[in-house]
Amino acid sequence: MNEKNSPVLFIGHGSPMNAILNNTFTQSLNSYPKTIDSPSAIIVFSAHWLTEGTYITGAKHPAQIFDFYGFPDKLYRIKYTPAGLPHLARQIQSDNIGINVDEKRGIDHAAWAILKHMYPNEDIPVLEISLDVRKTPGEHFALAKELIKYRKENILFIGSGNIVHNLQVVDFDQNAKPYEWAVEMDNWLKNCIAAYDIEKLVNYTKYLKDYSLGMPTDEHYLPLLYTLGMKTAEDEIKTIHESVQNGSISMRSLEISSNNK
Repeated sequence: MNEKNSPVLFIGHGSPMNAILNNTFTQSLNSYPKTIDSPSAIIVFSAHWLTEGTYITGAKHPAQIFDFYGFPDKLYRIKYTPAGLPHLARQIQSDNIGINVDEKRGIDHAAWAILKHMYPNEDIPVLEISLDVRKTPGEHFALAKELIKYRKENILFIGSGNIVHNLQVVDFDQNAKPYEWAVEMDNWLKNCIAAYDIEKLVNYTKYLKDYSLGMPTDEHYLPLLYTLGMKTAEDEIKTIHESVQNGSISMRSLEISSNNK
């Protein structure tokens, strides 16, 4: 067990196309691992695995899931198949915090499309945790606190989603001018995150004007609450990337760590 906690990340993963693109976002993913110790395992809270109840992948060799359609053939030829870590999944299940093992579920693009850039050698075991559709935002935040102890075991937790994510009005030009409302929402959330204003972040439907513009559904936002829920009093929050892609998708990405203290 480590004396210090591993960092916790929130990555705004955006379009699956980022898996094969070279842009400022993917460059930030490429460079980030050089700033931290190599983790012994990675656990991703995935915006793309919605369940009744909370589950963690428990396969020894989880399959790569291509959970999208209509993209160039090149994207479907990407292979990213790191090992799983069944004993870690079972250990978390044995904590009796309401997370159960799913031995059949594979790894979706919320994980592999970003980890391909971060850890291209596929040499670090990867697990995913699902989002329970029955939980409130506050309950997601609270569940994350139950996992803080695993930060001392050199496990890198990543919430993978997007804090502003509206595909209904998406512009297929990735470099399109951001919608004004998308920039405003991203800035509002940025300020709340910097202040660690959990009241506003958990109850965003109460405080964020026209929130449904940026979050028609909440599954891409909820991984942020898991990341924030794993913060300790010693940690600071650092922005590791900020941009808006496709007009309506915030790529804001964060690190929570005490590395600078």
